[in-house]
Order: sequence, then C-alpha cells, then structure tokens
Amino acid sequence: MVVVSSSGGGNAWAKEMTLRRRMASIFNKTQDHFPSLRDYNDYLEEVEDMTFNLIEGIDVEEIEAKIARYQQENAEQIYLSRAKRAEDLAAALKASRMNPGKAGASDMAAGSSQGISSGTGVQGQYAPAAVGMAQPRPTGMPPQPICGSSDPLQGDDEETMRLRAERGARAGGWTIEMGKRRALEEAFSSIFI
Repeated sequence: MVVVSSSGGGNAWAKEMTLRRRMASIFNKTQDHFPSLRDYNDYLEEVEDMTFNLIEGIDVEEIEAKIARYQQENAEQIYLSRAKRAEDLAAALKASRMNPGKAGASDMAAGSSQGISSGTGVQGQYAPAAVGMAQPRPTGMPPQPICGSSDPLQGDDEETMRLRAERGARAGGWTIEMGKRRALEEAFSSIFI
C-alpha cells in the first residue's frame, strides 16, 4: 500500500507519478466497458478525484478501502486488461524489432492504448511507451543532416557566408535596409543632444 502526502517533502512529482501508475493499473476500464460516454466520463472523474485526494492526503483510509473493494469486485477484469495490454506491447515490440522502419497495426494499437498518438509509420517514429518501462527510443534511421549536395549554400567562402547571413536575417523578419536605417537614425539622433 502506497500512501502519498505532498507535505512529506522529498520528490513530490515522483510520488504522484507512482500513485497515478498504481491507480491506472487498477482502474483500467475503457469506454467499451460503459453503455454511454457520460458514464465513462463519470468513472474517469471519480478515479481522478480519488487520485487527487490520495495525493493531498485527504480521506486516505476511506479511499484505500474503496480501492481494495474495487480490486476484489473487478479482479478478473483488471487481470484481463493487464494481459491484453502486455500482449499489445509485446506485439508492438516484436513488430518494431522486425521492421524498424515501419509501424504496423500492433504499434498503433499499443500506442493508442497508452494514449500516444502515432503517425503514419515514418522512420524515426517513437516506439510506444509503457508505464514502468524505460523511456521510448526512436526506431529506424537517425535524422540526416540537411547539408547535402542539393544545398545551394554549401561551402565556406565569403559570398556563401554573406548569403547565409542575409537569408537568416530575412527569415527572422529583418532586411539590410532596416539595419542601415536604424544605424542612420541612431547616428543622427546623437548629434543634436
């Protein structure tokens, strides 16, 4: 049993994350388990209220008793949800190892069950993360530098450096004329002081 109090010092964020992981592993129903969206939202709100109260140390004994009662009543559903999540993650991991450049349907299913939006399966996409596992790592090829043979400003001669500086300034909203005008205004405004 984990009892978290924000007044106890230490790393409050880590304690909160530990508690949220615990609550998510117990209260793991999805919208499919409810007849309406309203009922599902009420369930999520109740879980969040209990989580907040545990974090703040409000009615801890009452909430812990409620959690224990819920675990007993829904043990089978909790076990099945955890098993399905483990299967999805294993399939996603296997797919990412076999095809590092492409994300399959199992990647997207595992990612959506974790609340991760996944793209179209391009290289460099992040693998789905699981609670309690290491941080996600990019799959596929690392980013490639832009300065290839198609870069017209490749090189270190004086003209190329001037063009780079000018284009960089224009990209930021500046022009050479603006710089000249400002320099003249500053020079002439200091003459008559």
